[in-house]
Amino acid sequence: MIYRISVTSNEVTKRDSHARFSVPMIHRQRDNREARKQFARSSVARRLNLPSRHAFTYLALLILCLTPLAAQESRHPEIVVDVKTEELNAQPVAADWLSYNGDYTGQRFSSLDQINQTNVSQLRVAWVFHAPHSRDMEVTPVVVNGLMLVTAANDVVALDAQTGRVVWRYSRPVSEGLIDDAAQHHSRGVGVWKSRVYAETDNAHLFCLDSRSGNLLWDVAYAEGNKNYGATSAPLVVKDKVIVGTSGGDDGVRGFVAAYEAASGKLAWRFWTIPGPSEPGSDSWPGELYKHGGGTTWMPGTYDPQLNTLYWGTSNPAPDFDGAVRPGDDLYTDCVLALDPDTGKLKWHFQFTPHDLFDYDATETPVLIDTIYRGTPRKLLVQANRNGFLYLLDRTNGQFLSAVRFVEKLNWASGIDAQGRPIRTGIRPSANGTRTCPGFAGATNWFSPSYHPASKFFFFIANEDCSIYSLKPENFKEGQTYYATGVRHSAMDRGQKILLAYDLESGKPAWRYVQTGEGYSSAGTMTTAGNLLFFGDNTQSFEAVDPRNGKPLWHFNTGQTIHASPMSYTVLRKQYVTIAAGSDVFSFALP
Repeated sequence: MIYRISVTSNEVTKRDSHARFSVPMIHRQRDNREARKQFARSSVARRLNLPSRHAFTYLALLILCLTPLAAQESRHPEIVVDVKTEELNAQPVAADWLSYNGDYTGQRFSSLDQINQTNVSQLRVAWVFHAPHSRDMEVTPVVVNGLMLVTAANDVVALDAQTGRVVWRYSRPVSEGLIDDAAQHHSRGVGVWKSRVYAETDNAHLFCLDSRSGNLLWDVAYAEGNKNYGATSAPLVVKDKVIVGTSGGDDGVRGFVAAYEAASGKLAWRFWTIPGPSEPGSDSWPGELYKHGGGTTWMPGTYDPQLNTLYWGTSNPAPDFDGAVRPGDDLYTDCVLALDPDTGKLKWHFQFTPHDLFDYDATETPVLIDTIYRGTPRKLLVQANRNGFLYLLDRTNGQFLSAVRFVEKLNWASGIDAQGRPIRTGIRPSANGTRTCPGFAGATNWFSPSYHPASKFFFFIANEDCSIYSLKPENFKEGQTYYATGVRHSAMDRGQKILLAYDLESGKPAWRYVQTGEGYSSAGTMTTAGNLLFFGDNTQSFEAVDPRNGKPLWHFNTGQTIHASPMSYTVLRKQYVTIAAGSDVFSFALP
C-alpha cells in the first residue's frame, strides 16, 4: 500500500525515540513496483532474514497465491491524510469518521446505508486488532481515507482500515504515580487536522504526531501544579485549535477547558471551571478551596460551526460528598458550558445539579439537534444526565426547555422546576451511610448516546442502581482521592442496564430494551441511514436493532466486556462497522 500525505514545506520533522514502525511509510508518490521493492527490502527481508530479492519473491508469491489480481490492486490504494476545516464541519458522518463522535453534533448518526435491515444478518468479522497495552479499551477509532487511528493507554496505532494491518505505532510507557481514573490509563481516541494526529496521555500531556510515520512533532504538559491531574479523553479539533480537558474531579484538582494552537502546540486560552477569588461564583469556594474544587472536563465536547459555539460538560465538585465546605451552587461544576472557541470566553452556562453531593458529573455528551420542538424550530442541546433526568435546552442561549425522569430508581429529587433546578428530597450522604438513587455510577454515564433523524428518537443506555453514600470530612492531600469519604453498593439493589429510545417531542420513551447481566458494561450507541441502531450490550455482545421499535436484528459475542462506542466508515465503497471490546478492536463488514 502506498501512503501519500499532503504537508507544507515547513512541517516540523522532529523524530522521537518512542515511535515504533511496523510497516515503512512511503512519503512520495512513486511507481507501485518501486514501492513494493522498498517494502520488501525494508520490511520482509528484515523479518525473514533473507536477501531483499528473495524476500520480495516470497512476498509476491504469497500475494499471488492468496489473492486474485483484482484484489491485489484494491489492497493498494493511495491514502491521503489532509483533513481540512470544511471536512471537520461536514454533517452527517459519511465515508470518514473524523472525531470521537464522528462529527461535531455528537449525534453519532452515520449516513452510510450499505449495511441495512435487509442484510445486517450477514455481517461478519472482517478483521481484529489486539492492543497489547490495554485490558479494557474505551476508544472510538478515527478513520481518514482508509487510515484508522486508535489509542490504547499512551499508544497511538495507525491501521489499514481495510485489513487491520498495523501501519505504524507510536508508543510511550504509562505514567507511574497516578491515582484514581488516571491510574487506569484509559484513552478515548485522537483528533486530526491536516496531516497531524493529536492525543492525550494519562498524565495530561497533549502531543502531536505526523500521520505519515507516527513521529512526534511536539508535546506539551497542559495540567501542572497538582499531581492529581490526569486525562482520559480524546482531543477535539475546532478550526485551528485543539481543545482538551482533564480528569481528577474526585481528587482535588481545579478543572478547566484549554485550547492549543494546532500547528505549534502553544496555549491559546484556558477557561477555569472553578472561579478564583472575586470572580463570579467564587462564594462557593472560600479560602483556597477553589484550587481543589473539581469540575473537570474529562469527555470531548460538541461544537456548532454556525453559532461558533463550543459545548463542554463539567464534572462534580470536590470534595465529592461533603457539601458543608463548599456552600452555594458550586459553579461551574455539573454544568454545560457554552464557550467561544476562538477566545475561551463564556457565552452561557446551565447547571444540572447545583451543590452536587452524589458525584453526578455532567460530562455526558451534549448532543446538538435541529428540529421542530413543540411547534417551533429549535436548535436543541440534549443531554441524558447522570442525575437521572433527560434535559432539552435551547443551545443559542441556554434556555431551559424541559427535563424528564428516565429511571425508576431516583430518590434524591422529586422533579425539576420551571427554571430547570432540581426539587430536592433532602437525601444526603451521612456518617452511617445513606441509600441514594441513582447510585455512584449514575443513571447513565459517559457511554455515547445517539440520534436517528428518520424516527426522531434519541438513544442512550440507562443504569438502574443505587449506592450507599457515606460522609466523613477530610482535608485535601496530594496523591490521594478527595471524596470525603466513600460509596458502597446497596445490597438491596441489583444493577441493570436498559437501552432507551426517547421521543423528544413527547418526552416519553418510545421503547425500552432491558439488558441481562449485572450492569458492568459501559458501551455506547450509533445509528445509521440503513435504519440500524448499533450498541454494545451487557452480555459482551455487539448488537444491531431496529431504531423504530428495538427489534433485535443481529448480534456478535465478543467474549469481552465492552467499554467503548461503535463507529462506521467505508474503504473502496465498502462499509465497515467497528467497536472496541476488551483489548481488541473488531471491524465487521458484509461478505
